[in-house]
Order: sequence, then C-alpha cells, then structure tokens
Amino acid sequence: MSDKNDEKKVTPRSQDFAAWYNDVILRAELADYSPVRGCIVFRPDGFAIWEALRDELDRRIKKTGARNAYFPLFIPESFLRKEAQHVEGFAPEVAVVTHGGGKELEEPLIVRPTSETIINYMFAQWIHSHRDLPLMINQWCNVVRWEMRTRLFLRTAEFLWQEGHTAHAAREEAERETLTMLEVYRGFVEDFLAIPLVVGRKSAAERFPGAEETYTIEGLMGDARALQCGTSHFLGQNFARAFDIRFLDETNQMQHPWQTSWGVSTRLLGALIMVHGDDQGLRLPPTVAPTQVVIVPIWRKPAEAEAVLAAARSARDQLEQAAVRVRLDEREGLTPGFKFNDWEMRGVPVRIEIGPRDVASGEAVMARRDRKGPEAKQKAPLAELATRIVALLEEVRASLYRQALEWKTANTRQFDDYEAFRRQMAGEGGGGMADIYWCGNAACEARIREETRATCRAIPLNQSVPAGRCLICGESASERAIFAKAY
Repeated sequence: MSDKNDEKKVTPRSQDFAAWYNDVILRAELADYSPVRGCIVFRPDGFAIWEALRDELDRRIKKTGARNAYFPLFIPESFLRKEAQHVEGFAPEVAVVTHGGGKELEEPLIVRPTSETIINYMFAQWIHSHRDLPLMINQWCNVVRWEMRTRLFLRTAEFLWQEGHTAHAAREEAERETLTMLEVYRGFVEDFLAIPLVVGRKSAAERFPGAEETYTIEGLMGDARALQCGTSHFLGQNFARAFDIRFLDETNQMQHPWQTSWGVSTRLLGALIMVHGDDQGLRLPPTVAPTQVVIVPIWRKPAEAEAVLAAARSARDQLEQAAVRVRLDEREGLTPGFKFNDWEMRGVPVRIEIGPRDVASGEAVMARRDRKGPEAKQKAPLAELATRIVALLEEVRASLYRQALEWKTANTRQFDDYEAFRRQMAGEGGGGMADIYWCGNAACEARIREETRATCRAIPLNQSVPAGRCLICGESASERAIFAKAY
C-alpha cells in the first residue's frame, strides 16, 4: 500500500498564513494558476462550492423581486466616461480592446470591470413611465480588473460575481432596497457560509465610485485581517443623470429614477478558506461542501471486504435518499490513514468509518471535521445513519460559525489611546479589528491609513453610543468605526 501523506501537508498557518492559504487551495484542488498572469482555473471542487453558494444566493435575490438578465462583456469606452467619478475610480483597472477582426476599432471597447454603464444605457431605453418602475435586474457574470498584485480567489484579473442593478421612482424606495440587499447578504454569509460579520456603511474614501452611500459586510480572517465580503450601493441619481434616464411620474412630470447596485464575488471562496481552515486544510460548512459525507470502508483481510463494502454501499444509498452529498471511497492501494488525511484536506464535514467490527455491531463511526481528538468521533447505528447525519451536518455548520465568532470577538478591541492602537496594528498578524471613536474627518482617516495601513472597514449601523472623542484628533465624535488592515 502507498501512503503519501507528506504530499498533502501544508505550511502551518502560524508559520506563514499566505503560504498556507495557497497550499490549501492547490492541494485541496480548488483552483490552479492559469498561463495568463493574474487569472485562475477553477477545478471541479472549487467550482462546485461556487455553484452551491451561487444557487442559494440566487434564490434569495429572486425573493426580493429581482430577475436575472445578461449584458455584454464589451462596453464602449465613451460609456465609461459619462460618469466622471466612476471612470476615475476604475481607470487604472480597465482592460481595453483596440483591435477586432484584424482591424483597429473605431471606438475602443472596455472589457467589463462592472456593468453600471452598459446597464444604465439599456435602462434609458426601457424606462419611460412610472409604470416601468421599479426595474430590478441581476446578472451572474465574469468581470475583468487589471490587478497588479493578485491572489487566488481574493484578487484576480478575471473573477466571477453577481451584480444587481435597480431603478426606483422614489429616493426612499431605493434607499430601502439598498439596505434590503445588505440584509440579504448578511443573512446569506452568516447563516449559509457560517462567517460572522460586521455590517455598516463605508467612509467617503472607501465608497464605490459614483455612489452616494456604500454599505458593506466585513469578515475577520484567520490572520486577523479584514475582508470585504459584499457591498450594496445607493447610487442616488448620478447614473440616471449621466445616461439621461427619465420617466413620466404620476403627475406627468419628467423625473430621474433613484438607483442601487450591489454585488458579491468569488472572493467569498477565499473567505471560507481563511475563516474556517486549519493546519489540516479546509473545513467547509456542509451547506457548500461538494462532498458533505465520505464513507471510508476499512478491512485487513480479503475475506472481510465483501461484508464491509456491502454495509458501506448500503450506508451510501441511505444517505443519498436523504439528499446528502455522499461519496464512498473505494480507491485501492491507499491506506485508511491517507484517505482520512486526504478528505480532511478537502474539508469534508463528516467522515464515516465502517470496519468488520462495525458491521458486526451494526454501528459506524462518525468523525466530524470541525473538531479534533476523541470528541470528534461518535458512533451511530447503521440503520439510523441518515437521520443522525442530517442532524450532525447542522451541528457542524453551527459549530463552525461559533468558532469563527469567538475568534472575531477575541480579535476585536476598543481603543481610547492612539499609540496603543498603532502598536496593535504594528504587531504580528493583521492586528484584528479596532473599534474606535472617529470624528469622520478625512484627514484623520488618512493619517491612520498612512501610519498603520489600517482602513475604515465599516461604520456600524443604528449606533446608540454616547458622544466621545476622536481617537486621532480628540475632537467630538458621535459614532464609532471599525478600522483594520484588510485584503
């Protein structure tokens, strides 16, 4: 028998978090590097995770009333220049097509970095009356942003995402839609992906180009750095004016609609790895795990194989009938130890071990990925596996969320002394999240960024805090803000 455990070992997280992250992605076979710099290839397991979260989020988005559509990958360069803030924000990242069919194009085409411009051009053709509103569109697509520094899933030249775009007759309706989608994202990421979040609005410096207000969900990764997991933008009438979108209201007056846009991307896969992973590899919430349960049959003597495999196949059939994503590992020439390590690396939430003694006793061993040592294992009657596994999978999801929340809570600190805050951000790791009073002055925000590399991740919503003093300048401050070093 072959035992190749060394091939599956990863760099310890505490030794080099970035190397650990790359090792996990490559060795768990989620993705691989493309021959095109800055691009990646999704392998089947990585894409299966994306499909699982995409399908669930798509269901939740449609419940809000939005419908899916698709818009072109190529956008006329002139479109991008119609909204000044927008073009300024994306100018360094755009890829431009100047030739097609062997000829120079009359007008260069931008490869979609986001779709506000092309969608608003079409909205101008479709919106004429208040009866055409609200118009709520979502699309799942790829976008291209020419990043100088890339990292698998987190920042790549091409990535996958969904982007929603809506138009409304009243400002209040658009503002409500912006916050509705923020809550859709929060519920999806916390409940479905088991990632605890900070929810709030962005500072002016961190706002989406062309938006009046940007709201965000922020997670804390395993190295104590923050990651923006999704955003929802209130665009006001900026794009409506730039693209001359008008409608006749109920009093026969021409008006510009009020708009929103919102999106999440494949960086959520990076968040799953960095929040839940450990030194053995992935730990996936059962909701998105391509394989929720793996069955490993174990025997020493050839005479034992038939009975063990029969029990394992029966267990597989029972779980499939219960709609559990299950695999039976019948690979030959590999030790049980190798198989255990392999499936742990891939983040499978539950492993079932069935050997001759288990067959004789009518039981199986269930090993859960979210725990270590003896407490990770428990026995269940073979006849009750489906019921027990379905309950255990929910326990694993809740446990992963609880562990991540404990980490986030332990690494979120309040500061009333600027030097203590600076020392925290200068220490090993990311430094965690700093909860501070901030006056809202851009100069104070810029000083923090320059001196600590921390940025304003979010100003939490619905605050009811007593007035305080800005951590930086000492002036009066009515709100607290979360600052952190971020990806």
